[in-house]
Amino acid sequence: MEDIIKKAGVLVEAIPYIHQFRRKVFVIKYGGSILHDDVIRRRILEDIVFLSFVGIRIIVVHGGGPHISRRLKEIGVEPEFHNGIRVTDEKTLQVVIQELDELNRQIVDEIRLLKGDVSGLRGQENIVYVQKKQADRDLGYVGTITNIERRVLDEHLHRGHITVVAPLGVSVEHQTHNVNADEVASAIAASMCAEKFVLLTNVPGVLRDPADSSSLYSTLTVAEVARLKQEGIISGGMIPKVDSCIEALAGGIPKSHIIDARQDHALLLEIFTDKGVGTQIVH
Repeated sequence: MEDIIKKAGVLVEAIPYIHQFRRKVFVIKYGGSILHDDVIRRRILEDIVFLSFVGIRIIVVHGGGPHISRRLKEIGVEPEFHNGIRVTDEKTLQVVIQELDELNRQIVDEIRLLKGDVSGLRGQENIVYVQKKQADRDLGYVGTITNIERRVLDEHLHRGHITVVAPLGVSVEHQTHNVNADEVASAIAASMCAEKFVLLTNVPGVLRDPADSSSLYSTLTVAEVARLKQEGIISGGMIPKVDSCIEALAGGIPKSHIIDARQDHALLLEIFTDKGVGTQIVH
């Protein structure tokens, strides 16, 4: 009986959050590094379907980097990166398109199995407009976002569909480009005037001590993030994560969140409880 009462208490605690966020847009970046685990993926998608069922409009932008690198190696192509960006020649671009298409379809199929209404946008819909990314060497078909066409996204959201977006863009010459998924998610969040930008990853959030999960920062301001970067507390792979969150805030998003997707129902705990489980970054 105590367990049942405790569950009821959790639902009651969620009521004001459900009321606050109904009909609002959440943009969730689902990193490729956690796409391969079937158990984690199912829990994440269960949370996403629940958010949709209570009236929150969900856009999921998924990555696919590890899948793409693995596929390239299978066909005898060594993945090449420059300053963290995948160099994308014509052969690599075809693998990128194929792998992202497959991942998008998999996510869409699994959401349907969970009874969610869903649309998969795989790059042919001309939502993300780009120009060729400039760097100190030729990166090939890598794009920098110039515009987000929100009309198509709006149409799917107003039908009540969870909208799953692959990080591909198109240039004015109608050439497909590979685009960083964090950049796509941040740009879509700003364009859609989203209520929240959520980064699902494989770390608990921002930690004062990487070896101590109890040293989690529950809330950080943009100024505090800058200080922690200077002090070296935020370093390595956490830097692009917090930068994506801050970019979303600069686009007008009230709050960004970094959440450990490995924790059971981390999305629901972060959104619908008073304390949360990850790091939220605010102005």
